[in-house]
Amino acid sequence: MKKSVLYIATAMIVTSSLMWESPVVSYAEPAVMERAVNVSRVLEVPMQLAEEDVAAAQSGPAVEAQRAREEAAAAEAAAKAAEEAAAAEASARQNLVNYALQFVGKPYRSGGNDPHTGADCSGFVKYVMQHGAGITMNRTSSAQATQGRAISSSQMQPGDLIFYGNGSRVNHVAMFIGNGQIVHASTHKTGIKISKWNYREPLKIVSMFS
Repeated sequence: MKKSVLYIATAMIVTSSLMWESPVVSYAEPAVMERAVNVSRVLEVPMQLAEEDVAAAQSGPAVEAQRAREEAAAAEAAAKAAEEAAAAEASARQNLVNYALQFVGKPYRSGGNDPHTGADCSGFVKYVMQHGAGITMNRTSSAQATQGRAISSSQMQPGDLIFYGNGSRVNHVAMFIGNGQIVHASTHKTGIKISKWNYREPLKIVSMFS
């Protein structure tokens, strides 16, 4: 009888020990893992939505409209700058012509460099371009013809230079002043005067402005 009681008590102790050692870990761990997975999935959704919102913001209608406004503003600024540059050039050209016209009536002098006291055609142009516009020119008309940008008669503006010659050789230069006229140091007899731009057949027309 005592042995039976002892066996029963031992069995109960062993069973109780097994029940307390294993269930807590085996059932608790999967629950914790499942909660962690659920939290991760919950966090992934807002992140995906945020990325989609950023992508939409970077390529949506608002961005396109802003880009269009910026391009329009840049085009307007460029047009305004070009207009201002053209106005500044027109003013510089007219100032140059006005400077040259003050010497009308002054004498022609071969090899002369100063229209105040007398100048030949290229000396007159060199002096006027330097003092009227700050543009440095070569000394002879043939050398001056190699400078600047060649243009056609339809492109002429006040301040452009017209070269004349015999055959293909340049031997005279004048300045276009507008209204189909030029100012130039012509001859000993006439001095510095105004003439029609095509009183002779031009060989070349150049612009010293941009």
